[in-house]
Amino acid sequence: MRKIFSLLSLATLLLLSTNVFGAPKREFRGAWIQCVNGQFIGLGTEKMQQTLTYQLDELQKDGVNAIIFQVRPECDALYESSIEPWSRFLTGQQGVAPVPYWDPLQWMITECHKRGMELHAWINPFRAKTKVTNELASNNIVLRRPDLVFPYDGLYLLNPAKQENRDYICRVAADIIRRYDVDGLHIDDYFYPYPVAGCEIPDQQDFNNNPQGFSNIGDWRRNNVNLFIEQLHDTIKSVKPWVKFGVSPFGIYRNKKNAHNGSNTNGLQNYDELYADILLWGDNGWYDYCVPQLYWEIGHKAADYKTLIHWWNENASSRPLYIGEDIERTAKFTDPNNPRQNQMQAKYKLHEEMENVNGTVLWYAKAAVDNIGNYGTMLRNHYWKYPALQPLMPFIDETRPGKPAKVKPIWTSDGYILFWQAPKSKSWKDEAVKYVVYRFGNKEKVNIEDPSHIIAITTNPWLQLPYVDGKEKFVYVVTALNRLSNESKAVKKKVKL
Repeated sequence: MRKIFSLLSLATLLLLSTNVFGAPKREFRGAWIQCVNGQFIGLGTEKMQQTLTYQLDELQKDGVNAIIFQVRPECDALYESSIEPWSRFLTGQQGVAPVPYWDPLQWMITECHKRGMELHAWINPFRAKTKVTNELASNNIVLRRPDLVFPYDGLYLLNPAKQENRDYICRVAADIIRRYDVDGLHIDDYFYPYPVAGCEIPDQQDFNNNPQGFSNIGDWRRNNVNLFIEQLHDTIKSVKPWVKFGVSPFGIYRNKKNAHNGSNTNGLQNYDELYADILLWGDNGWYDYCVPQLYWEIGHKAADYKTLIHWWNENASSRPLYIGEDIERTAKFTDPNNPRQNQMQAKYKLHEEMENVNGTVLWYAKAAVDNIGNYGTMLRNHYWKYPALQPLMPFIDETRPGKPAKVKPIWTSDGYILFWQAPKSKSWKDEAVKYVVYRFGNKEKVNIEDPSHIIAITTNPWLQLPYVDGKEKFVYVVTALNRLSNESKAVKKKVKL
């Protein structure tokens, strides 16, 4: 089956490659790298670093500009923590440090920034033990404070009703943000547990003891999650205001049959079953971007992809909206209007048509790296052929850094190199942290809004030039970016190569 879809996608690619449309200059192009599937258990330090290096290299070729890296799947850590134990999804046993020792989060930040990518640390806030974990470290919160957790269908979860838990999660998040140069803090769709037939959430006594003015336990649970989201947002901004807070909810907010503002769907609901009022959070500015998980196919009977992307486009525009895409399902199902190809082209056409959709996050990174259904090839040769800067977030900051200083090509023992210096800054808002380098032919109009001319997005204050014989003239343009990707004025330099 996979070979068939690969051939179909290749045919589509050949058709599209002759008609590359005007690409957006700003677009979030993310990929989730998960650990909870066990892909890193038993690899060891060297092999895991090799695996991640290969994935990052391939994703960079595909045009990805942000990695969402899972660092806390079950009140544990894929980073050095004095609060929670090392993750078993890293070493095979919770509480055991990696040998040879390394810090995966710090390593990923370095590697992503080296490639011009953002790194968003992904935590699962309330899950304290997954079903597949049988042994917990002695310092896991389930064992230390059993009064703060409840069991549910083989899971253990921090009880959202307890303020002590909300404080605890925010302490963990603040610790990550304070000690690591992350670009974002990301949470997914696990708030109250996904409902299982015959299982009741054991929090009736908590509700009875402290209903907080609510007569309905559902409203009370939603309020508990609302309080947490607001507190987590405020915690992030109090430590580092530029760190982006992203939320990736389940793909259905509410079904229309249950609410006038719901979608024409018939599935599990964020609002009613997970107690997550996503629209309220966005309207109140409690997150910086939203990535609904639209993992279904176009034409799905209960949760049609086309219906849902239209709904999110119309209802979640108060903050930047990116779409969570399931690569395997996209490759598996055929386009209802063209059974000779899979659904990638139809889905990306919908993305282009949606005014408020300005990004995509791939579920999951390895599927793109493995090029299932030629998905990765399509990205790198068509959809994400040219680089893209991050979408602007003026509600956090819209200050532009100063332009790069002393831009000059210099001959060195390593070749012909274009050097520049960072502009002066007074605060994080006008500090240059990255640079964009554009290249134009001698008689081409300089237009830095055209991303096809971007040849590098780099943290280095230099770029090696492809010198040949010094007979052809080019115009190089260098701009600076601050932490929110606000771009400086351009500096031009004519060079003979």
